[in-house]
Amino acid sequence: MTTLSADDLIYGYINGIFPMADSDGTLYWYSPDPRAIIPIDTYKTPKSLRPVINKKLFEIRLNHNFRAVMEACSKPRRDSEDTWISEEIIDAYTNLHQAGFAHSVEAYLDNQLVGGLYGVSIGSAFFGESMFYTEPNASKVAFDYLMQLLRKQKFMLLDTQFINDNVRRFGAIEISKGEYIRMLKKAISHKARFTELEVEHLFMGQA
Repeated sequence: MTTLSADDLIYGYINGIFPMADSDGTLYWYSPDPRAIIPIDTYKTPKSLRPVINKKLFEIRLNHNFRAVMEACSKPRRDSEDTWISEEIIDAYTNLHQAGFAHSVEAYLDNQLVGGLYGVSIGSAFFGESMFYTEPNASKVAFDYLMQLLRKQKFMLLDTQFINDNVRRFGAIEISKGEYIRMLKKAISHKARFTELEVEHLFMGQA
């Protein structure tokens, strides 16, 4: 059996598929129909989150400890003992991160990692994978930073794969697989940089 590689991941994403591990570690590839995305241009910072951001409680860092974010995301949730993020997946995405395609947005409190998210960036498409928090609002602040970054750097697509209450609160919608593939092809053909925002753009989403 071949081990999942960074090249496998890139091939999968540009063709609209992504891997998830079963409880026994077996990998399966998925291509949901309908597909969930979050429109970047229409995203607005939730009013309830603005006071938290204004307090500057969390320090946001990019790609400071990618593997730690994945490992935190892989821990079972309160409502489930299962996780789809296996060690093989962590290793493959860490290799993809080292190749410059996978990124993490991390929230720190007193220099401790307390929340964040990770995903894959190809062209002007960002594929959100998972998020976690150990302090209230930490992952929400990290996500808001991500959205400001994607908008500033002119990303065209934010893929969130499946619809659920967690992504719906950030404005996620469902589109057909065919429409998603059309958007995907356009987005990956345009270049965009996943890079830190300048200070003056950190809180632009609050207007």
